Amino acid sequence: MSHILGGLIGFSHWLVHSGPVYIIALSLLVFVHEFGHFWVARRCGVKIETFSIGFGGELFGWTDKLGTRWRVAWLPVGGYVKMFGDADASSRPDTEAAALMDAADRRVSFVHKKLWQKALVVAAGPAANFLFAIVVMTVLFTTIGQPFTPPVIGTVMAGSAAERAGLKPGDFVETVDGVVVRRFEEFRQAIALDSGDPLTLGIKRNGDSVTVVATPDIVEEKDFLGNKTKISRLGLAPSGLLVMRHEDPLTAIWQAGRETWSITTSSLTAMGQMITGRRSSDDLRGPIGMSQVIDQVSREGFIPMIQLLALLSISLGLINLFPIPVLDGGHLLFYAIEAVSRRPVSERALAVGFRVGFALIVSFYVFVMWHDLARL
Repeated sequence: MSHILGGLIGFSHWLVHSGPVYIIALSLLVFVHEFGHFWVARRCGVKIETFSIGFGGELFGWTDKLGTRWRVAWLPVGGYVKMFGDADASSRPDTEAAALMDAADRRVSFVHKKLWQKALVVAAGPAANFLFAIVVMTVLFTTIGQPFTPPVIGTVMAGSAAERAGLKPGDFVETVDGVVVRRFEEFRQAIALDSGDPLTLGIKRNGDSVTVVATPDIVEEKDFLGNKTKISRLGLAPSGLLVMRHEDPLTAIWQAGRETWSITTSSLTAMGQMITGRRSSDDLRGPIGMSQVIDQVSREGFIPMIQLLALLSISLGLINLFPIPVLDGGHLLFYAIEAVSRRPVSERALAVGFRVGFALIVSFYVFVMWHDLARL
Protein backbone atom coordinates (compact mmCIF):
# COMPACT_ATOMS: atom_id res chain seq x y z
CA MET A 1 0.00 0.00 0.00
CA SER A 2 2.78 2.42 0.92
CA HIS A 3 4.51 1.50 -2.36
CA ILE A 4 1.44 2.50 -4.34
CA LEU A 5 0.92 5.63 -2.25
CA GLY A 6 4.53 6.67 -2.79
CA GLY A 7 4.11 6.14 -6.50
CA LEU A 8 0.98 8.26 -6.62
CA ILE A 9 2.69 11.05 -4.67
CA GLY A 10 5.61 10.88 -7.09
CA PHE A 11 3.21 10.92 -10.03
CA SER A 12 1.54 14.08 -8.78
CA HIS A 13 4.95 15.70 -8.35
CA TRP A 14 5.85 14.71 -11.92
CA LEU A 15 2.58 16.08 -13.26
CA VAL A 16 3.16 19.49 -11.70
CA HIS A 17 6.91 19.94 -12.12
CA SER A 18 8.14 17.78 -15.01
CA GLY A 19 4.96 17.21 -17.02
CA PRO A 20 4.82 20.49 -18.98
CA VAL A 21 8.41 20.27 -20.28
CA TYR A 22 7.89 16.62 -21.20
CA ILE A 23 4.66 17.39 -23.06
CA ILE A 24 6.28 20.18 -25.07
CA ALA A 25 9.30 18.02 -25.99
CA LEU A 26 7.16 15.00 -26.89
CA SER A 27 4.74 17.10 -28.93
CA LEU A 28 7.62 18.55 -30.96
CA LEU A 29 9.00 15.10 -31.79
CA VAL A 30 5.54 13.74 -32.57
CA PHE A 31 4.95 16.71 -34.90
CA VAL A 32 8.22 15.95 -36.72
CA HIS A 33 7.22 12.30 -37.09
CA GLU A 34 3.69 12.94 -38.28
CA PHE A 35 4.78 15.73 -40.60
CA GLY A 36 7.00 13.19 -42.35
CA HIS A 37 3.90 11.08 -43.09
CA PHE A 38 1.92 14.19 -44.04
CA TRP A 39 4.51 15.67 -46.41
CA VAL A 40 5.12 12.49 -48.39
CA ALA A 41 1.42 11.62 -48.48
CA ARG A 42 0.62 15.02 -49.96
CA ARG A 43 3.36 14.52 -52.57
CA CYS A 44 1.75 11.21 -53.49
CA GLY A 45 -1.63 12.88 -53.98
CA VAL A 46 -3.29 11.58 -50.82
CA LYS A 47 -5.99 13.64 -49.16
CA ILE A 48 -5.26 14.24 -45.46
CA GLU A 49 -8.34 14.42 -43.27
CA THR A 50 -6.74 15.00 -39.84
CA PHE A 51 -3.34 15.95 -38.44
CA SER A 52 -3.53 15.45 -34.68
CA ILE A 53 -1.04 16.05 -31.89
CA GLY A 54 -2.41 13.94 -29.04
CA PHE A 55 -5.43 11.65 -28.81
CA GLY A 56 -8.95 12.07 -27.51
CA GLY A 57 -11.10 15.16 -27.56
CA GLU A 58 -9.91 18.25 -29.36
CA LEU A 59 -8.61 21.17 -27.30
CA PHE A 60 -8.28 23.49 -30.29
CA GLY A 61 -7.71 23.28 -34.01
CA TRP A 62 -8.31 24.70 -37.46
CA THR A 63 -9.04 23.48 -40.99
CA ASP A 64 -6.74 24.46 -43.85
CA LYS A 65 -7.81 25.26 -47.41
CA LEU A 66 -7.31 21.65 -48.54
CA GLY A 67 -9.69 20.34 -45.90
CA THR A 68 -7.16 18.98 -43.40
CA ARG A 69 -8.18 19.43 -39.77
CA TRP A 70 -5.12 20.39 -37.70
CA ARG A 71 -5.87 19.68 -34.05
CA VAL A 72 -4.33 19.43 -30.59
CA ALA A 73 -6.01 16.86 -28.36
CA TRP A 74 -6.13 16.58 -24.59
CA LEU A 75 -4.15 13.31 -24.21
CA PRO A 76 -0.51 14.14 -25.16
CA VAL A 77 0.87 10.62 -25.62
CA GLY A 78 1.43 10.66 -29.37
CA GLY A 79 -0.36 11.75 -32.50
CA TYR A 80 -1.57 10.62 -35.89
CA VAL A 81 -2.29 11.58 -39.47
CA LYS A 82 -5.61 10.22 -40.71
CA MET A 83 -5.67 9.88 -44.47
CA PHE A 84 -8.64 9.55 -46.76
CA GLY A 85 -9.44 5.84 -46.89
CA ASP A 86 -8.27 5.08 -43.34
CA ALA A 87 -10.82 3.58 -40.95
CA ASP A 88 -9.29 5.19 -37.86
CA ALA A 89 -6.18 6.80 -36.37
CA SER A 90 -4.24 3.52 -36.58
CA SER A 91 -4.32 3.75 -40.42
CA ARG A 92 -6.29 0.54 -40.70
CA PRO A 93 -7.83 0.55 -44.22
CA ASP A 94 -11.57 1.11 -44.47
CA THR A 95 -12.24 -1.57 -47.08
CA GLU A 96 -16.02 -1.13 -47.07
CA ALA A 97 -15.79 2.58 -47.80
CA ALA A 98 -13.02 1.97 -50.34
CA ALA A 99 -15.25 -0.36 -52.35
CA LEU A 100 -17.88 2.39 -52.71
CA MET A 101 -15.54 5.18 -53.82
CA ASP A 102 -15.90 6.76 -57.23
CA ALA A 103 -12.97 7.55 -59.54
CA ALA A 104 -12.36 11.00 -58.02
CA ASP A 105 -12.19 9.60 -54.49
CA ARG A 106 -9.90 6.76 -55.54
CA ARG A 107 -7.37 9.26 -56.89
CA VAL A 108 -6.88 10.80 -53.43
CA SER A 109 -7.44 7.67 -51.32
CA PHE A 110 -4.47 6.20 -49.48
CA VAL A 111 -5.95 2.71 -49.83
CA HIS A 112 -5.85 2.94 -53.63
CA LYS A 113 -2.27 4.17 -53.94
CA LYS A 114 0.42 1.89 -55.31
CA LEU A 115 2.18 -0.34 -52.83
CA TRP A 116 5.50 1.51 -53.10
CA GLN A 117 3.73 4.83 -52.48
CA LYS A 118 2.05 3.51 -49.33
CA ALA A 119 5.36 2.13 -48.10
CA LEU A 120 7.04 5.50 -48.70
CA VAL A 121 4.34 7.35 -46.78
CA VAL A 122 4.61 4.99 -43.82
CA ALA A 123 8.42 5.00 -43.75
CA ALA A 124 8.49 8.81 -43.96
CA GLY A 125 7.52 9.21 -40.29
CA PRO A 126 10.54 7.41 -38.80
CA ALA A 127 12.73 8.87 -41.56
CA ALA A 128 11.69 12.37 -40.48
CA ASN A 129 12.80 11.62 -36.92
CA PHE A 130 16.21 10.39 -38.06
CA LEU A 131 16.57 13.37 -40.42
CA PHE A 132 15.62 15.77 -37.60
CA ALA A 133 18.38 14.31 -35.42
CA ILE A 134 20.95 14.58 -38.22
CA VAL A 135 20.00 18.20 -38.94
CA VAL A 136 20.16 19.14 -35.24
CA MET A 137 23.55 17.50 -34.75
CA THR A 138 24.89 18.99 -37.99
CA VAL A 139 24.00 22.48 -36.79
CA LEU A 140 25.51 21.80 -33.36
CA PHE A 141 28.74 20.35 -34.80
CA THR A 142 29.26 23.39 -37.05
CA THR A 143 28.37 26.02 -34.43
CA ILE A 144 29.01 24.66 -30.94
CA GLY A 145 31.26 21.81 -32.02
CA GLN A 146 31.36 18.04 -31.50
CA PRO A 147 32.64 16.70 -28.17
CA PHE A 148 36.09 15.24 -28.85
CA THR A 149 38.59 13.59 -26.54
CA PRO A 150 41.54 11.67 -28.05
CA PRO A 151 41.16 7.91 -27.39
CA VAL A 152 44.33 7.84 -25.32
CA ILE A 153 44.37 6.27 -21.86
CA GLY A 154 45.71 8.65 -19.22
CA THR A 155 44.96 6.94 -15.91
CA VAL A 156 44.46 3.29 -14.97
CA MET A 157 42.91 2.75 -11.55
CA ALA A 158 44.63 0.31 -9.21
CA GLY A 159 42.81 -3.01 -8.94
CA SER A 160 40.53 -2.17 -11.87
CA ALA A 161 39.53 -4.35 -14.80
CA ALA A 162 41.78 -2.20 -17.00
CA GLU A 163 44.81 -2.94 -14.80
CA ARG A 164 44.03 -6.66 -14.72
CA ALA A 165 43.86 -6.64 -18.53
CA GLY A 166 47.28 -4.98 -18.81
CA LEU A 167 46.17 -1.61 -20.15
CA LYS A 168 48.66 1.18 -19.53
CA PRO A 169 48.70 5.00 -19.55
CA GLY A 170 49.57 6.24 -23.03
CA ASP A 171 47.79 3.39 -24.83
CA PHE A 172 45.98 4.65 -27.93
CA VAL A 173 42.70 2.79 -28.44
CA GLU A 174 42.20 2.10 -32.14
CA THR A 175 39.43 -0.51 -32.19
CA VAL A 176 36.89 -2.16 -29.89
CA ASP A 177 35.78 -5.61 -31.06
CA GLY A 178 36.98 -4.72 -34.54
CA VAL A 179 35.10 -1.40 -34.70
CA VAL A 180 37.28 1.66 -35.29
CA VAL A 181 37.29 4.18 -32.44
CA ARG A 182 37.93 7.82 -33.29
CA ARG A 183 37.06 9.45 -29.97
CA PHE A 184 37.28 8.45 -26.32
CA GLU A 185 33.52 9.10 -26.19
CA GLU A 186 33.01 6.18 -28.61
CA PHE A 187 35.25 3.98 -26.46
CA ARG A 188 33.21 4.90 -23.38
CA GLN A 189 29.97 4.07 -25.22
CA ALA A 190 31.30 0.62 -26.16
CA ILE A 191 32.12 -0.05 -22.50
CA ALA A 192 28.68 1.12 -21.38
CA LEU A 193 27.00 -1.31 -23.81
CA ASP A 194 29.02 -4.26 -22.53
CA SER A 195 27.16 -6.67 -20.25
CA GLY A 196 30.16 -8.39 -18.73
CA ASP A 197 31.64 -9.93 -21.88
CA PRO A 198 35.33 -9.61 -22.81
CA LEU A 199 36.18 -6.67 -25.07
CA THR A 200 38.92 -7.11 -27.65
CA LEU A 201 40.83 -3.84 -27.86
CA GLY A 202 43.20 -2.89 -30.66
CA ILE A 203 45.90 -0.79 -28.98
CA LYS A 204 48.76 1.29 -30.37
CA ARG A 205 51.54 1.23 -27.75
CA ASN A 206 54.93 2.84 -28.35
CA GLY A 207 54.41 2.52 -32.09
CA ASP A 208 53.47 -1.16 -31.92
CA SER A 209 50.01 -2.65 -32.44
CA VAL A 210 48.93 -4.95 -29.62
CA THR A 211 45.69 -6.71 -28.76
CA VAL A 212 44.30 -6.56 -25.24
CA VAL A 213 41.28 -8.48 -23.97
CA ALA A 214 39.52 -6.65 -21.11
CA THR A 215 36.38 -7.70 -19.25
CA PRO A 216 34.61 -4.75 -17.59
CA ASP A 217 33.39 -5.00 -14.02
CA ILE A 218 29.64 -4.65 -13.45
CA VAL A 219 29.09 -2.19 -10.63
CA GLU A 220 26.03 -0.53 -9.11
CA GLU A 221 25.88 3.24 -9.01
CA LYS A 222 23.32 5.99 -8.82
CA ASP A 223 22.47 7.89 -11.99
CA PHE A 224 22.04 11.66 -12.12
CA LEU A 225 18.44 11.26 -10.96
CA GLY A 226 19.49 9.28 -7.90
CA ASN A 227 18.22 5.91 -9.17
CA LYS A 228 20.38 2.82 -8.70
CA THR A 229 21.65 1.33 -11.94
CA LYS A 230 24.24 -1.26 -12.96
CA ILE A 231 27.00 -0.10 -15.29
CA SER A 232 30.09 -1.60 -16.93
CA ARG A 233 33.40 -0.15 -15.85
CA LEU A 234 37.01 -0.71 -16.91
CA GLY A 235 38.45 1.81 -14.47
CA LEU A 236 40.39 4.25 -16.61
CA ALA A 237 40.33 7.87 -17.72
CA PRO A 238 41.48 9.69 -20.87
CA SER A 239 44.74 11.59 -21.01
CA GLY A 240 43.44 14.59 -22.91
CA LEU A 241 40.84 17.19 -22.09
CA LEU A 242 37.46 17.37 -23.76
CA VAL A 243 37.36 19.90 -26.58
CA MET A 244 34.55 20.98 -28.88
CA ARG A 245 35.77 20.32 -32.40
CA HIS A 246 34.11 22.54 -35.00
CA GLU A 247 33.43 20.84 -38.33
CA ASP A 248 32.82 22.19 -41.80
CA PRO A 249 29.23 21.59 -43.04
CA LEU A 250 30.00 18.47 -45.12
CA THR A 251 32.07 16.85 -42.36
CA ALA A 252 29.38 17.80 -39.83
CA ILE A 253 26.72 16.02 -41.90
CA TRP A 254 28.93 12.92 -42.11
CA GLN A 255 29.66 12.97 -38.38
CA ALA A 256 25.98 13.55 -37.57
CA GLY A 257 25.09 10.55 -39.73
CA ARG A 258 27.72 8.42 -37.96
CA GLU A 259 26.43 9.54 -34.58
CA THR A 260 22.84 8.73 -35.55
CA TRP A 261 23.88 5.28 -36.76
CA SER A 262 25.89 4.68 -33.58
CA ILE A 263 22.97 5.65 -31.34
CA THR A 264 20.60 3.45 -33.36
CA THR A 265 22.82 0.36 -33.24
CA SER A 266 23.61 0.94 -29.55
CA SER A 267 19.90 1.16 -28.75
CA LEU A 268 19.21 -2.08 -30.63
CA THR A 269 22.07 -3.79 -28.80
CA ALA A 270 20.75 -2.67 -25.42
CA MET A 271 17.23 -3.82 -26.30
CA GLY A 272 18.54 -7.20 -27.39
CA GLN A 273 20.40 -7.53 -24.09
CA MET A 274 17.19 -6.78 -22.17
CA ILE A 275 15.22 -9.36 -24.16
CA THR A 276 17.84 -12.04 -23.52
CA GLY A 277 18.12 -11.11 -19.84
CA ARG A 278 21.71 -9.85 -20.05
CA ARG A 279 20.68 -6.32 -19.14
CA SER A 280 18.15 -5.31 -16.50
CA SER A 281 14.82 -3.90 -17.62
CA ASP A 282 15.24 -1.34 -14.83
CA ASP A 283 17.04 0.78 -17.43
CA LEU A 284 13.73 1.25 -19.26
CA ARG A 285 11.97 4.54 -18.69
CA GLY A 286 8.34 5.34 -19.33
CA PRO A 287 6.67 8.75 -19.56
CA ILE A 288 7.43 9.68 -15.94
CA GLY A 289 11.04 8.54 -16.09
CA MET A 290 11.64 10.29 -19.39
CA SER A 291 10.00 13.46 -18.15
CA GLN A 292 12.40 13.47 -15.19
CA VAL A 293 15.33 13.17 -17.56
CA ILE A 294 13.97 15.92 -19.80
CA ASP A 295 13.28 18.19 -16.83
CA GLN A 296 16.78 17.66 -15.40
CA VAL A 297 18.54 18.19 -18.74
CA SER A 298 16.45 21.29 -19.49
CA ARG A 299 17.82 22.83 -16.29
CA GLU A 300 21.36 22.39 -17.63
CA GLY A 301 20.74 24.72 -20.55
CA PHE A 302 19.48 25.04 -24.10
CA ILE A 303 22.27 23.09 -25.82
CA PRO A 304 21.99 19.95 -23.65
CA MET A 305 18.22 20.03 -24.17
CA ILE A 306 18.61 20.22 -27.96
CA GLN A 307 21.09 17.32 -27.84
CA LEU A 308 18.59 15.27 -25.83
CA LEU A 309 15.82 16.05 -28.33
CA ALA A 310 18.01 14.66 -31.12
CA LEU A 311 18.58 11.48 -29.10
CA LEU A 312 14.87 11.09 -28.31
CA SER A 313 13.97 11.69 -31.96
CA ILE A 314 16.19 8.77 -32.97
CA SER A 315 14.54 6.60 -30.31
CA LEU A 316 11.06 7.55 -31.53
CA GLY A 317 11.93 6.77 -35.12
CA LEU A 318 13.51 3.45 -34.16
CA ILE A 319 10.63 2.30 -31.98
CA ASN A 320 8.13 3.06 -34.74
CA LEU A 321 10.05 0.76 -37.10
CA PHE A 322 9.48 -2.28 -34.89
CA PRO A 323 7.40 -4.84 -36.85
CA ILE A 324 4.40 -4.54 -34.54
CA PRO A 325 0.94 -3.92 -36.02
CA VAL A 326 -0.29 -0.39 -35.17
CA LEU A 327 3.29 0.92 -35.46
CA ASP A 328 4.79 1.98 -38.80
CA GLY A 329 6.98 -1.11 -38.83
CA GLY A 330 3.86 -3.29 -38.64
CA HIS A 331 2.39 -1.58 -41.70
CA LEU A 332 5.66 -2.05 -43.57
CA LEU A 333 5.62 -5.73 -42.61
CA PHE A 334 2.14 -6.12 -44.10
CA TYR A 335 3.26 -4.34 -47.27
CA ALA A 336 6.28 -6.65 -47.52
CA ILE A 337 3.99 -9.68 -47.22
CA GLU A 338 1.74 -8.21 -49.91
CA ALA A 339 4.73 -7.59 -52.19
CA VAL A 340 5.87 -11.20 -51.85
CA SER A 341 2.44 -12.87 -52.02
CA ARG A 342 1.15 -10.51 -54.75
CA ARG A 343 -2.10 -9.98 -52.83
CA PRO A 344 -3.19 -7.81 -49.90
CA VAL A 345 -3.21 -9.24 -46.40
CA SER A 346 -6.73 -10.43 -45.54
CA GLU A 347 -9.04 -8.25 -43.48
CA ARG A 348 -9.19 -10.91 -40.78
CA ALA A 349 -5.39 -11.05 -40.51
CA LEU A 350 -5.24 -7.27 -40.37
CA ALA A 351 -7.89 -7.12 -37.64
CA VAL A 352 -6.16 -9.77 -35.53
CA GLY A 353 -2.78 -8.15 -36.10
CA PHE A 354 -3.98 -4.72 -35.02
CA ARG A 355 -5.61 -6.16 -31.87
CA VAL A 356 -2.45 -8.03 -30.95
CA GLY A 357 -0.28 -5.00 -31.70
CA PHE A 358 -2.49 -2.73 -29.62
CA ALA A 359 -2.38 -5.21 -26.73
CA LEU A 360 1.42 -5.37 -26.92
CA ILE A 361 1.75 -1.59 -26.91
CA VAL A 362 -0.63 -1.18 -23.96
CA SER A 363 1.12 -3.96 -22.02
CA PHE A 364 4.52 -2.41 -22.60
CA TYR A 365 3.19 1.01 -21.61
CA VAL A 366 1.78 -0.37 -18.35
CA PHE A 367 5.08 -2.20 -17.70
CA VAL A 368 7.28 0.90 -18.04
CA MET A 369 4.76 3.03 -16.10
CA TRP A 370 4.96 0.52 -13.23
CA HIS A 371 8.75 0.76 -13.30
CA ASP A 372 8.49 4.56 -13.18
CA LEU A 373 6.13 4.51 -10.22
CA ALA A 374 8.29 1.94 -8.42
CA ARG A 375 11.33 4.23 -8.79
CA LEU A 376 9.34 7.18 -7.46
